[in-house]
Amino acid sequence: MPPYTTVKNNEVFQIYLWKIEEPESWLSRDIVLTAHCQTRLDGMKSELHRRGFLSIRHLLALAGYTDADLFYDEVGKPHLKDGTFISITHSFEFTGIIVSKKQEVGIDIEKQRDKILRIAHRFTPVKEYRTLANDQALIRKLTMVWGAKESIYKIMGMPGLSFLNHIRVSEFDMDQGESRAGVLLKGVSREFEVHFKEFEGFTLAYALSV
Repeated sequence: MPPYTTVKNNEVFQIYLWKIEEPESWLSRDIVLTAHCQTRLDGMKSELHRRGFLSIRHLLALAGYTDADLFYDEVGKPHLKDGTFISITHSFEFTGIIVSKKQEVGIDIEKQRDKILRIAHRFTPVKEYRTLANDQALIRKLTMVWGAKESIYKIMGMPGLSFLNHIRVSEFDMDQGESRAGVLLKGVSREFEVHFKEFEGFTLAYALSV
């Protein structure tokens, strides 16, 4: 089964997405897990989570890596042993990875749901987006903002980093599919490019360190 889609940008980074439609038995074929990851897989009660876990290993293979090449640091941030930057995401039936040898990267996939209207105040000043035409437009915009901040959070890997207080996404046109963002925390200041793609009721966001 080929990946759902592949996004490339002049050899700077590669994004691979997978739509999880295969049974667990198919996804487990030809996948060799480390003892640690096999234990993680065996402990997952949700079949969808297990299938997502396995589909990510297929995405790693597409990028030229195996499960043994992947490890996590003390804050849960993934790394590749050859120093290539990587970020991983899973939402419902979609999984994705982004890899780059040249710059730090983060990725997030989110399903567009009205639930985000109830929690928006926790991660962004909602009043900034109240000029949008309707709730559906607001859901789209807030999902993009959440995905951008989640992608940046994954890059930073800093305990105490607050979506609301420390990560700022500049205003952007949804149809342009890109923005800038910044982080300021404990004297650390970082700038990022953020990009968005929408498909099948989901939003893909990815961030690149600049």
